[in-house]
Amino acid sequence: MKLFTFFLAAAAFAQVTYDDLKKADPKSWLHYNGQYHSQRHSLLGQINTGNVKSLAAKWLYNVPGARRLETVPLVVNGVMYLSQPNEVHALDARTGRLIWQWSRQPALQKGPNRGVAVYGNKVFTGTTDAHLVALDARNGAMLWESKIAEASAGYWSPLAPLIIKGKVITGVAPSDHGLNGVLDAYDPETGERLWRWKTIPEPGEPGNETWAGDSWKTGGGGIWLTGSFDPDLNLIYWGIGNPAPDFDGDVRKGDNLYTECMVAIDADTGKLKWYFQFTPWDVHDWDAVEIPILVDAPFKGKPRKLLVQANRNGFYYVLDRVTGEYLHGTPFVKKLNWASGLDAKGRPIRVPGVIPSPQGTKTCPATSGATNWMSPAYNPDTGWFYVVAQEGCGINYKSRDTFRPGGFPFMGTGYVEAPADPWEIYVRALDLTTGKMMWEYKQISSRRYAAGLLSTAGGLIFAGDDQGFLTALNARTGKALWNFNTGQPISAQPIAYELDGKQHVTIANGSNIVTFALLE
Repeated sequence: MKLFTFFLAAAAFAQVTYDDLKKADPKSWLHYNGQYHSQRHSLLGQINTGNVKSLAAKWLYNVPGARRLETVPLVVNGVMYLSQPNEVHALDARTGRLIWQWSRQPALQKGPNRGVAVYGNKVFTGTTDAHLVALDARNGAMLWESKIAEASAGYWSPLAPLIIKGKVITGVAPSDHGLNGVLDAYDPETGERLWRWKTIPEPGEPGNETWAGDSWKTGGGGIWLTGSFDPDLNLIYWGIGNPAPDFDGDVRKGDNLYTECMVAIDADTGKLKWYFQFTPWDVHDWDAVEIPILVDAPFKGKPRKLLVQANRNGFYYVLDRVTGEYLHGTPFVKKLNWASGLDAKGRPIRVPGVIPSPQGTKTCPATSGATNWMSPAYNPDTGWFYVVAQEGCGINYKSRDTFRPGGFPFMGTGYVEAPADPWEIYVRALDLTTGKMMWEYKQISSRRYAAGLLSTAGGLIFAGDDQGFLTALNARTGKALWNFNTGQPISAQPIAYELDGKQHVTIANGSNIVTFALLE
């Protein structure tokens, strides 16, 4: 079923070029993470440490039927595009007035949806039945749809696509059902698939030997967050999800490539250039999908092209993004009991016995991770990496499971949060190259997944939490300078844009989109 609502349709015309996507004018927000390097640092500084106390809600838009939005809106030429599962809404970014809405009702419902992509005069989104859809940015009319994977098998596509050199890049989830992931490139004009990279290597392909027997057939390796891109190197960087079954590694002995990896993919051909595996033979469900941030910075006195990631396994990593060479790693959480450190090549030094068991094994961090889908940020003015860190432990259990086709869980049991070690959520500032903690801010009473971060040239870090508070922190000290209770849990990442000379900050919370600006 298609539903179109037309208001001010002429205004909703994206016409975004590849050059636009590369330079990413700070007055707009053109990517899930702002720019190709995913630093989530806005060059807008009108809202700053001196005046942020005058920030006030300007408008609110309710997304009908939404419960816990994870969408990151895009803003193009004064129009805001946002999503929830199987829906896209276009709003006037000045007022929040609806311009158009597109929706469909697929046979299978899953969730969530984390955002859209824009290119030319089109808006692209994934669906809960594992399709990629192209919409006319002017009116919401569906132009084409392509099947990424078989929905009846259990696949869906929750991530915001990424546009690279005239290609729409996207993937599928979930790993937890024993469904093998893919990273695909599509023609934005026709929907034709241009290339495909499979996250689990098949027999005869490099890496298949890291899977015992036929365990690769249900290996997992889902892709459910957006990656990053270096136009100069022509490399796409993407984090890969967990192996399956999640907690029973006995049936899949080996490192299980390319699960729990950062991979570098040639944007033209879809060929793998390098990989780095954070957690070989993962039995804790620590997806490595967290957003990779690309930074050019000195490392030990020499200029390097770096890729940094705070991984769900509790370690912060610094890699050379040209070669994938491991440069440095260090814990960014205090509760970490499964490994005593990393060796010279970045491989974890495991603590014996800290693996799931029938009776339950305490594991820190918990399966929910030392961080998760909440986007980090990097501020070039401070030289610091900012991350939402989750301190807590879990009790991990293991039992034998049987793969069942059709989208059934294939996890080998699971975990519970350790009652004696409940979650505590922090925003932490880390030195880019050493991972040394510069400051931390505790999110009071937060016990569930938090929201991502936004850095700005005004010296601020914006952070949301599961209590519904959006807070502005001083990027250099971590001091809270302003907060606003949105009234619903926040599970998304904030953005910044400028219209009519005025800077705005927007975030999805619960069922609403809330936009802030300085008081007149």
